[in-house]
Amino acid sequence: MGTHPLDVAKARRPARTTATRQKLFDASMALIGERGAANVTVDEIAAAAGVSKGTVYYNFGSKSELIAQLLRHGVDILKARLLGAADAGNPRSGRPGKGNKTGAEAGRSTGLGGDPSVSDGDPLVAMEAMIGQAMDFMAEYPSFARLWVSENWRIPSEWQGTFAVLRGELLEVVGQAVDNVAKAYPVDESVPRGSLETAIFGACFVVGLDRQTYNPERTRDQSVAAIMAIMRGYVLKDAHPRG
Repeated sequence: MGTHPLDVAKARRPARTTATRQKLFDASMALIGERGAANVTVDEIAAAAGVSKGTVYYNFGSKSELIAQLLRHGVDILKARLLGAADAGNPRSGRPGKGNKTGAEAGRSTGLGGDPSVSDGDPLVAMEAMIGQAMDFMAEYPSFARLWVSENWRIPSEWQGTFAVLRGELLEVVGQAVDNVAKAYPVDESVPRGSLETAIFGACFVVGLDRQTYNPERTRDQSVAAIMAIMRGYVLKDAHPRG
């Protein structure tokens, strides 16, 4: 019994829709990252994506909704990578940490003097892996990073509510990683936890974007080390993992 052509068309439609939305995301990210959301029109986005203006409205309803979903799309990618790095460094995950570092290598990279007691389950190693993933994300999606930095603190902004929700989700991931460090090491309790996670979060965007824009000669590892200096200042000097 043959398949009706209409059924075949319906089956193909989700794949075509997904591909079209991805093209629109890519085109929007490039244009808006370069010139800012206010300076890009729907016509320009459609032309860059190779679709009609009506297709943009069909998929997103409005330019404002397109940008809101663009922000969600980028944050979902970054969040998944951060959680993956955190899970890999979690001793309960049963998987080795980022890069399968030895205790001495982990100690050198986190500034703990090569203490052999530092294992791949060390939350500082997990934090380092997360920051490395953030640097990779900034290198892969510099236009998204520019969009985030340029629009996030613009007041008033029609996407202020969207930014607040997405920022909260990312800060929650960073905050959990900071909590894990505080459980494993003696830390400076005078440092407000919320300010610390915000400092790390902000540094990932600023250092990553600065590297892409002004200092391309700066290596990924140098950028990671600079941000990890914040965590080294949080962990008390000469501290060893608890237990």
